[in-house]
Amino acid sequence: MWQRLRNWFMRSRWGFEWRYLRGQTPWDTGITPPEVMEFLAKTPPGKALDLGCGTGTNAITLARHGWDVTGVDFSPKAIHKARQKATASGLSITFYVADVTNLSMLQGPYDYVLDIGCLFALSDKGRRRYAQEVERLTASTAWYMLYAWLPRPWRGGLWGISVEEVEALLGKAFTRERYVIGQEKGHPSAWYWYRRK
Repeated sequence: MWQRLRNWFMRSRWGFEWRYLRGQTPWDTGITPPEVMEFLAKTPPGKALDLGCGTGTNAITLARHGWDVTGVDFSPKAIHKARQKATASGLSITFYVADVTNLSMLQGPYDYVLDIGCLFALSDKGRRRYAQEVERLTASTAWYMLYAWLPRPWRGGLWGISVEEVEALLGKAFTRERYVIGQEKGHPSAWYWYRRK
């Protein structure tokens, strides 16, 4: 009983906030992944949206490469730190504390949407709302890049999202250009590159 309650708490938004407060955030590496750096090296800047932006590492990298960036995360602690980091870097980035399944405060179109580790953590209903928001907010020919866990056992359950589930969510509005299966700490994960139809 207590273990189930603990697992639920750690997977909830309150669990993430607790870990930010305690500084136990292994996902917050402070390094922009090479997949994103490769994309930035060959793509002219435009308007970008970082979903599940955490403390702003990737939003700051995007802004340094000339992008007009908006970052969204449900953690007030993470967004507070992101704003501090952006100010210290002399960059103007808009950050929102918000749920990625309800982005009504945002107006598109965005030319690039980045999600590193956010979509797969949502419920099925949340994933569908998220996909609708991404579709609403993206320009024609916009890029959407996703990093997500493939299904794996985690904290007493199965967590992640399959390649087929991602395609079912996004395939109506986006064309998958490629995906790469890899590993994170011995567990399967994937990078996806989608282009808006």
